[in-house]
Amino acid sequence: MLKKNDPAPLFHTQNQNDEQVSLSNYLENSTVVLYFYPKDDTPGCTIEANDFTALAGEFEAAGAKVIGVSKDSCQSHVAFIEKYGLNVELLADTSGEVCASYGVWQEVEKEGVKKWKVVRSTFIINKEGVLEEALYAVNHEGHAQEMLEKVKALAA
Repeated sequence: MLKKNDPAPLFHTQNQNDEQVSLSNYLENSTVVLYFYPKDDTPGCTIEANDFTALAGEFEAAGAKVIGVSKDSCQSHVAFIEKYGLNVELLADTSGEVCASYGVWQEVEKEGVKKWKVVRSTFIINKEGVLEEALYAVNHEGHAQEMLEKVKALAA
């Protein structure tokens, strides 16, 4: 798993608008808050996306861009954004390469059954492409606010 001060894994994938994007595109202008979540339009993921949306202006004021990543398709992301009026960019990692490179594609066991899934995780990446935070298995409750405080502390 990744940890603070590691170089952030570079990636190329599609955003919700089916446009090719890469990590370097974002780092030119801002710190990046890259959050991974299991699935569009599920309870915890919706709360987290709505919380990041509610704080999007504050993240921007602190010089940070919030980007969500899941293995859902571009079409699923568009529907999710439209349904909840989300104001965060969502990346479609349908191949799972980005999830694997960040170590969030993990085997988990629940009630004796093992399965692979995206483990809710967040990374704060500075403009030099270095991880300021690498947080795995986070709780969606209050998480966006906690990340905003960390971003503000870095900007101070």
